[in-house]
Amino acid sequence: MTAKATAAPAIGIFGAGSIGCYLGGRLAAAGGAVRLVGRAHMAEVVARHGLRVSDWQGYDHVLAPRQVPFSTEAASLATAELVLVTVKSADTETSGDVLASVLAPGTVVISLQNGVNNAARLQQRLPRQRVLAGMVPFNVVQHGDGHFHHGSEGVVEVEVDDALTPWLDLFRSAGLPLQLRADMNAVLWAKLLLNLNNPINALAGIPLQEELRQRAFRRCIALAQREALALYAEAGIRPARLTPVPPRWMPSLLAVPDAVFQRVGQRMLRIDPLARSSMWEDLERGRRTEIEWINGELLHLAERLGRKAPVNACLVALVRAAEQGGRRDWSGPELLAALQRAAQD
Repeated sequence: MTAKATAAPAIGIFGAGSIGCYLGGRLAAAGGAVRLVGRAHMAEVVARHGLRVSDWQGYDHVLAPRQVPFSTEAASLATAELVLVTVKSADTETSGDVLASVLAPGTVVISLQNGVNNAARLQQRLPRQRVLAGMVPFNVVQHGDGHFHHGSEGVVEVEVDDALTPWLDLFRSAGLPLQLRADMNAVLWAKLLLNLNNPINALAGIPLQEELRQRAFRRCIALAQREALALYAEAGIRPARLTPVPPRWMPSLLAVPDAVFQRVGQRMLRIDPLARSSMWEDLERGRRTEIEWINGELLHLAERLGRKAPVNACLVALVRAAEQGGRRDWSGPELLAALQRAAQD
């Protein structure tokens, strides 16, 4: 249990799914005045079970329904002074329009979404609010009955801004210390590199740890990352270092034999055995994935440069097929062969 933090102004979570419910639950457990807004089915789950938030290091806390006010209406955030936006990238503009109708001028809004341009997209819709870019590096899985489990390491990173000062103690007390970054654009491009594993995990249909133990799957990630890094170099993008291994070395590390990876890649394997990617969860629940804002972002970059990105284009095509009922049980060798064929073609 963490100590109660000094009272901070009210916090809203807009788009309270896996990430939003986990963050909201941790902040509420630390004494924060948190209000969650999400879909009706999630409101029903929280009303029935409350929230249980746990992590891979042993934290486990249960909150009663009354401790986590959950609404389907954005109007409940009218007095919030900080709003965390955790909607899917496809909903960014719509969410911005909804929030613009209820948030007071000057409200601080943090985009904690996948992709590299959601904060800018939100700021266009929220000209009277202060929108900051943020990044959640870890994985959260729904275990049912309001239980949200954080299954991998990493800390929340947010664009540095003095406006965040009133909430820093609360986030720290909640076990969610904010790492403030002046190079947030570089952080987002680096996170995109790591997210290139999302479609591979979704197409494999197995837990992340099991996938990463198999060299063929890791070589798939390496192919996608090498293609991305070549585009980054041509575009002058220098991704931040988010892991002990610099971004440019990551593909080589991933491609080593399994016996070697067990030794040198131990930190990457220190994740909950049941953790999976958010894209796998989207496919499992029949939802549209964020493939357009992950691998698809590289296709847009390649187009601007007059280049091709065949490996990432192949992953986009396979995930879109999976959204329509296509394969989600690829073996490592099968998927690697498909990506290699795409690269050669």
